[in-house]
Amino acid sequence: MPQKYLNKILKAPVYDVAIESPLDPAPGLSAKLSNSVLIKREDLQPIFSFKLRGAYNKMVSLPKNLRRKGVIAASAGNHAQGVALAASTLKVPATIVMPQTTPEIKVAAVRKRDAKVILYGDDFSAAYSKAMELMKRNGLTFLHPFDDPEVIAGQGTVGMEILRQHMGAVHAIFVPVGGGGLAAGVAAYVKMVRPEIKVIGVEASDAASMYHSLKKGRRIVLDEVGTFADGVAVAQVGKETFRLARKCIDDIVVADIDQMCAAIKDLFDDTRVIAEPSGALAIAGMKIYAARERLKGQTLIAVNTGANTNFDRLRYISERAEIGEAREALMAVTIPEKKGSFRKFCRILGKRNVTEFNYRYTNNTNAQILLGVKLSDGDLERLTILKLLKKKGYPVVDLTNNEMAKTHIRHLVGGQPLGAMDEEIYRFEFPERPGALMNFLTKMGNKRNISLFHYRNHGAAVGRVLCGIQVPRGGAAQFREFLDNLGYPYFRESDNAAYQIFLQTPSND
Repeated sequence: MPQKYLNKILKAPVYDVAIESPLDPAPGLSAKLSNSVLIKREDLQPIFSFKLRGAYNKMVSLPKNLRRKGVIAASAGNHAQGVALAASTLKVPATIVMPQTTPEIKVAAVRKRDAKVILYGDDFSAAYSKAMELMKRNGLTFLHPFDDPEVIAGQGTVGMEILRQHMGAVHAIFVPVGGGGLAAGVAAYVKMVRPEIKVIGVEASDAASMYHSLKKGRRIVLDEVGTFADGVAVAQVGKETFRLARKCIDDIVVADIDQMCAAIKDLFDDTRVIAEPSGALAIAGMKIYAARERLKGQTLIAVNTGANTNFDRLRYISERAEIGEAREALMAVTIPEKKGSFRKFCRILGKRNVTEFNYRYTNNTNAQILLGVKLSDGDLERLTILKLLKKKGYPVVDLTNNEMAKTHIRHLVGGQPLGAMDEEIYRFEFPERPGALMNFLTKMGNKRNISLFHYRNHGAAVGRVLCGIQVPRGGAAQFREFLDNLGYPYFRESDNAAYQIFLQTPSND
């Protein structure tokens, strides 16, 4: 099977629209990892993404009569731009169905190529269903974003270029995985030409459909898919891409949001380019793999697949990058509520750089502090600080990996309610589009009193709310039924240490 793809990749006419992107050294990452790191710069393509390769290769292969009727695609952005550019170049009518949550930068880029854009649904699945409906009704040809041999071959030209650009020894090539088109194409080519080189797929931890499928030996469908890395937010990998992955991909590594944000910063430091989360995913996976395998002195190559990110997201990315790189620790510390205690506490911290210090007076006995500390020696230093504070008699809780603390509490510290109340705390996620917050509040209705509310726009496809709701005793079952019918993913946080320390009324027991 890889032989078939070798021929397809060698013949793919992608350079009608694509450039042979450079393979650049990354001196900062190389020094940090003690390996020679090279970055394949697909962010420099005309649409700032590799996706134009597969889209064009597929469209060129269509008979002229099908091109005249037109093509249709469903995409959250980068595939849409690839189809739009290919259609514009070949003078083919194109319709693109995009989720309503698609970042405006990607919608505008598609419209600029004269493609017809239809915004429909909250996610790719809804957009895909709409595209299928329009395809049948209007006799259009559907261009799949990844599960098509011509698309896979077009993406595989990335692997062809890498081996042509670097003739020396390579330990591994790291490739982001969404539906699997790029990883399958690159792996098929590499394993035919340089089988000793490992091809490592990298997935977002909240969208790891290939990882779980390979473990089970069959394609699975994820119940929920995280959308922070929207370019790889796929619930099920392709049938053909899975078949190729089983034969050609050596391993799959998963990376979380903080690790992706840290990788975005690493790429910026070396290239001055801001990658989108899925674009930096291969870097995140490379760092995880190099640490796990204790690699030194090897050549590692990562594919930066794109740079289509909303400017609004940079604040959130910057916040999470420090924790993802183990450059910041977040802690809850209890100090005595008396004169001089703050100065004494800072003296114990010494010359360490305090990045955040949130405090709200609660009572005359103790003060609860949310503390951010810059780290120069990663997790080892974090553990040293925790040990030091405990030794000095300060009650301390490590919140560095507490999602609620990082997303909400650090922006919300403001004290506890005056009286005890039957309060339940939940995190909610809802599709981020105009009017979404009001829709959420409308669904919550007027029957329940909201005792706490925190929402920040992160420039992402999903809005995140922390909500306190008064639930009368004996009404828990009815309330849980209400939540299930609400239609939004939710997570109970009433037992979260960050909530109990900073926002819950202390018990009189």
